[in-house]
Amino acid sequence: QVQLAESGGGLVQAGGSLRLSCAASGRAFSTYTMAWFRQAPGKEREFRAAITWSAARTYYADSVKGRFTISRDNAKNTVYLQMNSLKPEDTAVYYCAAWRGEYTAYAGAYDYWGQGTQVTVSS
Repeated sequence: QVQLAESGGGLVQAGGSLRLSCAASGRAFSTYTMAWFRQAPGKEREFRAAITWSAARTYYADSVKGRFTISRDNAKNTVYLQMNSLKPEDTAVYYCAAWRGEYTAYAGAYDYWGQGTQVTVSS
């Protein structure tokens, strides 16, 4: 069982940066692939980035490549999403998620989810 709690969201102007954090409970955190998704009102949950359990591999949606960086600190049971050059279209609730597979961008595969943190980018 893994419990996830996101933080770090907020209001930022276009071109600005935010760093999201996701703190996990449970001793098995280091065995999970972790990912960030977003969900805008009226839209489906959308993959943003993922990182394997050892941090050996990272994956990104095309729309965030070069702007977002996912990382993790297994000693702190925390995964991060550094978001730079933010755009108004990045506005959404951001969720972290965990599963024990290697990698997938399919939200339905993830076993555990946080409650989400709101990111709003003004133009």
